[in-house]
Amino acid sequence: MIMAGGKGERLHPLTRERSKPAVPFGARYRIIDFVLSNFVNSEMLSLYVLVQYKSQSLIEHLRLSWRTTGIVPDYFVAVVPPQMRFGPAWYRGTADAVLQNLNLVDDFNPDVIAVFGADHVYRMDVAQMVSFHRETGADVTVAARHVPIREASSFGVLAVDRASRVIEFDEKPREPKSMPDDPAHSLVSMGNYLFSRRALVDALLADARRSTDHDFGRSIIPELVPGGRVFAYDFTANEVPGIKPYEEVGYWRDVGSIESYWDAHMDLLGESPRFDLDNRYWPIRTGVHPGPAARFIGSDIDNTQVAEGSLVKRATLRNSILGRSVWVNEGAHIEDSIIMDHTTVGKGARLRRAIVDRYNIVAADTEIGFDREADRRRYHVDGSGIVVVPRGGRREFLLGLEEM
Repeated sequence: MIMAGGKGERLHPLTRERSKPAVPFGARYRIIDFVLSNFVNSEMLSLYVLVQYKSQSLIEHLRLSWRTTGIVPDYFVAVVPPQMRFGPAWYRGTADAVLQNLNLVDDFNPDVIAVFGADHVYRMDVAQMVSFHRETGADVTVAARHVPIREASSFGVLAVDRASRVIEFDEKPREPKSMPDDPAHSLVSMGNYLFSRRALVDALLADARRSTDHDFGRSIIPELVPGGRVFAYDFTANEVPGIKPYEEVGYWRDVGSIESYWDAHMDLLGESPRFDLDNRYWPIRTGVHPGPAARFIGSDIDNTQVAEGSLVKRATLRNSILGRSVWVNEGAHIEDSIIMDHTTVGKGARLRRAIVDRYNIVAADTEIGFDREADRRRYHVDGSGIVVVPRGGRREFLLGLEEM
């Protein structure tokens, strides 16, 4: 069960017309491609994607990029919108989303159900977590990682015994507890869970009878800790093939804000990126683009990723990521920026610390990222100072190309 219904309010305006898992990432992917790739690479091929808010963009991406033949019945990526089996309400929380789809669990008859989020950037061999779940005889296994204690209040904080059994779970505490052997860090939940079938069904039915948030982190897990067998799986122990020596061990990012989203893109760049997308043994999968290879004519380009179908003519690119079919014209200068698919940057335009969403035309000689007050009048300026140009319209984009 892939939970892909999040609003992603802190990523506005990138989520103005799409849900957070559908937001483009890394020139050619969507955020949801990371969790789906982890399961497919782990040879776990029965995936239900639970959608809710502004889901059409995500549904179209899954239809085009993750379609399966149907020849093998247990290999599928299926979209599940709210079924409203228990009344007219949409999903009231992550636990309620799974509750409303228990019929799928009954139909499939699994021993273990994975409930994972769809809005994080990371690599993980889920099979290793399943092995840990079975070896410990757990009812629930929570994927966990170490974070600096100053950041821990944004997560569910765990306390575990020597056998990794969870003895305390505190969701987003104001004063998080540190790890006993490391006072500078806390052990926190990644929001990824494995459930034994009976434990999941019993917990969901009991939660449905109470007035709660109907959320795994706020309701289900805390209720199970005192009497259930809840274990923490140390994400840093997960070994994925093909990781380079220079990459950050246990790389995982919640790209839930404009600043963290931009930072994660910068982690892809450099001679020794913290997170190297070039891994043939654990590829991040997505749809195939029909365009040609990227082309460069008389340009000055350094530390920049450019996706298929793009054309850069006598321009300067520095520390940036360009999506598919991006056109950059003469004299343009792009630095520390993310330019998404089907965007055209006009002659002499200058962009710095900017995120330009899909289907935009940046007019000739436009400056973005140099005058904050001028940017505020035209675009969205994040508290971090990053300027975000919202998604353009496909029709307006095509008309603009005809006029160029």
